[in-house]
Amino acid sequence: MPKATLRHTFHVRNTPAALHAHLSQPQSYVGLSPLVIAVKDIRQNGEETRYTSVERLRFLGMVKYDNLIKVTLRSTPRTVEGEVDSPGGVRLDYRFALAERDGGTEVEDTLVVHAWNGPLLGYAAKKARQVQLARAGILASRLG
Repeated sequence: MPKATLRHTFHVRNTPAALHAHLSQPQSYVGLSPLVIAVKDIRQNGEETRYTSVERLRFLGMVKYDNLIKVTLRSTPRTVEGEVDSPGGVRLDYRFALAERDGGTEVEDTLVVHAWNGPLLGYAAKKARQVQLARAGILASRLG
């Protein structure tokens, strides 16, 4: 299965603990990804949280489609990570590594996008990169 790895490192003027707490809550992802409009069916199972994320996609600027994706969320003291399984053969592995730097937090946002073919991977990776870059500004606005 083809894959693409996307990395973006940015700074937020808040503590790693504050970012960790925010990124560990499924509700925080509404609007954090500009595509995510809701989360539902949240289930805690030990160290993992599983939920369904509603991602609104637009095609040709007019046709909207609500994509229901299954998300697994885990956290360690210095990371928040997990997997996204989207219908249509797209999967993402994600990881936010948090490190105290310069009076705030350096966030290393890593996405690994998997798709069953090259054109689908290209589309999914382009959308994922747009979300990844927007997320840095949204996090800084929310917590910085």
